[in-house]
Amino acid sequence: MPEYRRNRIPGGTYFFTLNLLDRRARLLVEHIDVLRDAVRTIRVRRPFHIDAWVVMPDHMHAVWTLPAGDSDYSGRWNAIKVAFSKMIPADQGVTGLRTSKGERGIWQRRFWEHTIRDDADFRAHVDYVHINPFKHGLVERVQDWPYSSFHRHVARGVYAPDWGGDFESDLAAGERRD
Repeated sequence: MPEYRRNRIPGGTYFFTLNLLDRRARLLVEHIDVLRDAVRTIRVRRPFHIDAWVVMPDHMHAVWTLPAGDSDYSGRWNAIKVAFSKMIPADQGVTGLRTSKGERGIWQRRFWEHTIRDDADFRAHVDYVHINPFKHGLVERVQDWPYSSFHRHVARGVYAPDWGGDFESDLAAGERRD
């Protein structure tokens, strides 16, 4: 079995990508209130700061900062995934192979994580989180996607309401993430 190595910095800031097992599913947006409840529940027990978050139909990206002295983001993600899975209807997201192993088969087992190195890295990843619905062709303007912390950032003056990032220049440079 492979050994996955994670960079763990107590109190660190991290960028994450989590995917549903079925990348054609829309469970995350169809059950957005359930996902929000799962996150709220876990944050009460295991606090963390949400710097940015976007929920797409089949995956999500987030930037979190953990409390000083704490580096257990994996435990938090596991708890969120379990809580979400338990709260949605039992017939949703079930796959045969996973069911035979006693699992619901909603989530990919692994997730992607990147430790934020500095302020420029932080800004780039927060921008990436917010541009994602546009990048995937779900909206014509970033502000039109409802499942994003973009609106909170606009209210705080971080972004103008019509912000669109440098997505086109990233594409021209051949940069593709996701």
